Amino acid sequence: MGALDRLGAWWRGSILGRHLLLALLGLVAVVVVLESASDFRNLQLASMAYLGIAAGGLTVLTGLNGQISLGHGALMAIGAYTAALLLDGRDASTPLPLVVLAAVAVTLLVGVAVGAAAARLHGPYLAGATLALAVAVPGIALYFKESLGGEQGLRVALPEIPTWVLDLSFFVTGQDLSRSRYVAYLAWITLIVTFVLLANLSRGRVGRRWRAVRDDEVAAELAGIHLGRARVSAFVVSAAAAGAAGAMMALTVRLAAPSGFTLTLSLTLLTAVVLGGLGSLGGALLGAALLTFLPQVVTDLGVDAGLSDIQAAELAPLVYGLVMVGVILLAPAGIVGTIRLALLRRRLRRRAGTAADHTPATPAPTTTSKGTQP
Repeated sequence: MGALDRLGAWWRGSILGRHLLLALLGLVAVVVVLESASDFRNLQLASMAYLGIAAGGLTVLTGLNGQISLGHGALMAIGAYTAALLLDGRDASTPLPLVVLAAVAVTLLVGVAVGAAAARLHGPYLAGATLALAVAVPGIALYFKESLGGEQGLRVALPEIPTWVLDLSFFVTGQDLSRSRYVAYLAWITLIVTFVLLANLSRGRVGRRWRAVRDDEVAAELAGIHLGRARVSAFVVSAAAAGAAGAMMALTVRLAAPSGFTLTLSLTLLTAVVLGGLGSLGGALLGAALLTFLPQVVTDLGVDAGLSDIQAAELAPLVYGLVMVGVILLAPAGIVGTIRLALLRRRLRRRAGTAADHTPATPAPTTTSKGTQP
């Protein structure tokens, strides 16, 4: 058994090792991209990261467990306000990892309560329940305006960058670390950690239970799977990811306000999941990239074509809607899902052709003057 064979066997057999290797390669790519981008692009990439975190959690819930949620924007609001309350002054000194963990913990507790209440709901009923959550949560900030800032929201103070982070960044890249690049690094490292955890859950026993409940509830229950626990666990994991995304959004925007967590955000996350491909973390990241960069690209093209700034800005939602309709019609499995299906069909055709080439030919019957002999 050669080295390549052993490497291939390890790649197929070690799920955690494979995901960690992909995470390391992704981290290297993140460093290269962020160090070569401007401050404005870094903030855009940070926005893509927190949308990707939330979409990754939602694609686990919807794509693997079959639950439709329209309230993930509200869950992001809970994570964002938790981070804002911990970083509400200029002298805020709470370590950012603790801020993110606190946001995840608070949102996880809310996810347990909501998931337990919605465990018996299916399809449009669950969507309606989470829709009520998306409408109600931003109103809480208006009701408790003394502590949550009301319509103006809460300002988020980014702590000073630790000295060891500045030294490490200069040692690795040879450049000084700006605050916008620091936020982008935080967002993308959080995304990588979240995706590794989600990928391992999806490929393990927990993920198989989620898929079993999604595919056939009766068969899953006969196999000994507790349907309510499976649904609640999927919702809790997805809510925790939304909490981390909300904390990163608060750090990126430097503000936690009700206007940033309307129903539009929840629908946008669901759109990103559908565009990229249900059940695919890569598809969630691709959908987040489209949400982040497509509007600006369309707006710039509209301005270059002679439209006013307002007309070009109004053109972006139209083009995004057309892209959405085109993907649904031409690629119902999403962009990544359609590519995977195409590669699978090509692989199956190649295997079928290889098998046909190795099939021994049947000798042709011989013909004599008395007729055909067997």
